[in-house]
Amino acid sequence: MLEITVWDVSHGNAAYINTPNNRHIVVDLGDNGTEFSPLQILQARGVQQLDAVVITHPHRDHMDEIEDFYLLAPKVLWTPRHITDADIRNANRAGDLAVVNRYLDIRRYYTSPVTGTNDLCAPGHFGGAEFRVFTPSTCGVNNLNNHSLVVALSYAGLKVLIPGDNESLSWKELLGNPAFVAAVRGTDVLVAPHHGREAGYCGELFDAMGKPRLVVISDGRFGDTSATDRYTKQARGWTVFDANGQKRDRYCVTTRNDGHITIKIGWNNNDPSQGNYLNVTTSKADHYAWLAAMLGGQN
Repeated sequence: MLEITVWDVSHGNAAYINTPNNRHIVVDLGDNGTEFSPLQILQARGVQQLDAVVITHPHRDHMDEIEDFYLLAPKVLWTPRHITDADIRNANRAGDLAVVNRYLDIRRYYTSPVTGTNDLCAPGHFGGAEFRVFTPSTCGVNNLNNHSLVVALSYAGLKVLIPGDNESLSWKELLGNPAFVAAVRGTDVLVAPHHGREAGYCGELFDAMGKPRLVVISDGRFGDTSATDRYTKQARGWTVFDANGQKRDRYCVTTRNDGHITIKIGWNNNDPSQGNYLNVTTSKADHYAWLAAMLGGQN
């Protein structure tokens, strides 16, 4: 089974991927600005080391937890390498520079070539799950959103797309890449870019993907999710279970209303001949209650 958790980190982004062979990948390092720490939760759940961390782009809401980066000793860091330190500092607010400088220190440390089983995009190392990471690079550096990495993940015949804060210009650049178009065709679950804002919506992306079953939006109570209705209309709909086991057909789920969102993908009875499954659950419990339930083996 492949399991993905989109954490409720208010305005920000943080996701955790546990592959079928129990490898651990984190996409972005947001937290909720208080005591909630996704990395500390993973440590409490028994994760000793991360196989890869993906920081889609260097904006604070995607790396607020950067001070805990070494907590789980990541083997590999994937992040945009083509943007200079000066351009990154210039494109961030002065009040965020402490976080940005910490990120830049870490980026300079992770410079060794990624090879063998540590290569996230090399097939055969993640229990049948396959990753592709795409990097737009031609847009102006004044808007780092358009340099966000995009993670395309497939397993058991199903696909999940996890971008950063990509806006229309970067989507159009990526859509000029046949490998990207092939990777996103038939996407089943889309994590909405730029927290569901209108600026991240791109109709041409749906032309390439088709209609996903479900769209996930990660944003806080006071965030701007202005494109939610547009995403809802683009989705086919899927059954989503809440923490009490109640199910409802949904087109779009949001961390602001639904809390943590867990996506499980696999083969029925571990047998490809029996078909695949996609299970989506949400939990609106407070973070500590949710952690206690997870550690107690409940879901």
